[in-house]
Amino acid sequence: MPQPLSGLRVLELGTFVSAPYCGKLFAGYGAEVIKVEPPGGDLSRAHGPFKDGVPSPETSALFLYLNTGKKSVEFDVRTPAGRDAFLRLVEKSDVVIENFLPRDMRALGLTYEDLKAVNPRVVLISVTTFGQDGPYADYLSNNLTAFAMGGQMFITGTQEGGPLKNGGYQADYQGGLNAFSAGMLAVLAAERDGLGQHVDVSIQQCMAPLLEATIPYYTYLGRWAGLRRGNHMASFIGIYPCADGHLGIHIMPRNWKPFTDVMGRPDLFEDPRFVTQADRAQHNDDLMAEFYAWAAGETKHDIYQRAGAGRAPIAFVHTMDDLLTSAQLNFRGFLQEIDHPIAGTATYPGPPWWIGPDGWRHGRAPLLGEHTEPILREIVGLSAAELARLSPEVPA
Repeated sequence: MPQPLSGLRVLELGTFVSAPYCGKLFAGYGAEVIKVEPPGGDLSRAHGPFKDGVPSPETSALFLYLNTGKKSVEFDVRTPAGRDAFLRLVEKSDVVIENFLPRDMRALGLTYEDLKAVNPRVVLISVTTFGQDGPYADYLSNNLTAFAMGGQMFITGTQEGGPLKNGGYQADYQGGLNAFSAGMLAVLAAERDGLGQHVDVSIQQCMAPLLEATIPYYTYLGRWAGLRRGNHMASFIGIYPCADGHLGIHIMPRNWKPFTDVMGRPDLFEDPRFVTQADRAQHNDDLMAEFYAWAAGETKHDIYQRAGAGRAPIAFVHTMDDLLTSAQLNFRGFLQEIDHPIAGTATYPGPPWWIGPDGWRHGRAPLLGEHTEPILREIVGLSAAELARLSPEVPA
């Protein structure tokens, strides 16, 4: 059975995380994704960790993860020959993904108007921190900027310590995920109408809706009604250190008796300080002290099994080793080993959603420029002389 996006050709003129993650999703679900890399390769090829701790453009863990299933062509779109080659690829493609500043795409002569002139059906997906227009559109920024200016940091952290950023490059990944979803809508519209369009993804706008109802609450009340609570919204909703990790609990009123049963503390259920949720909130510090003392003597896997049997709302914070050995993830085939000719074999996460046994392709990341000659010869029809002009050593 063909993959969902089989037959779709995507050009990725992106770097680091947001555009490459969008391209990764297209490739995983079956599209032919051609990654156009500058001489020396995508910036993420220089981002560690590397195999055996030795820097190499072919063994960056970040690059290998973000670029599974793609093809790599290497040339400089800043040169006349490189720009011409890119536009000739655009003629034969359905989608272009990029995450450069709008002013940079204008300087390259690769705006949507430039692409549409050679292929009216092409969909251009642009992923930037602030979008294609507005007073901040051409500002330099990064993942931290998007977290801060999307509002996430304002509601994350503690009252005492102030705002905190979530771990990793989650803002950039949100940009890539939203870009894939929006891009697919544009692809469907192009199939229907015969015309492409410019999909303008602002990571700031991707982050702001994740604040749940914080913005409307603020407009209703004229103030922010919440608190930065760190690991504890209350004693009965929070994270507690245990003997070999951390436990998460979320006790609703209906869960109070099952929870105290699994704790082995029926006395807490009978304690007049903790009869109702309001009582438990009023005596929050007392209850939190009880939970800290209890959790310190538990091991995460044992309590998780007992909690499941007793219908108590207890889970444990998964480490990376817990994810790799997860019975649930392994049962669903989410984790896959992929071999690479230089980096070797490693385990990679699978798709964010399941659409059948043939829906996702686990292909390796490409070597730098691995597909330059066959793609530019077979798809674009470049001659040997034209290929030579694309070489960084040969003046264009």
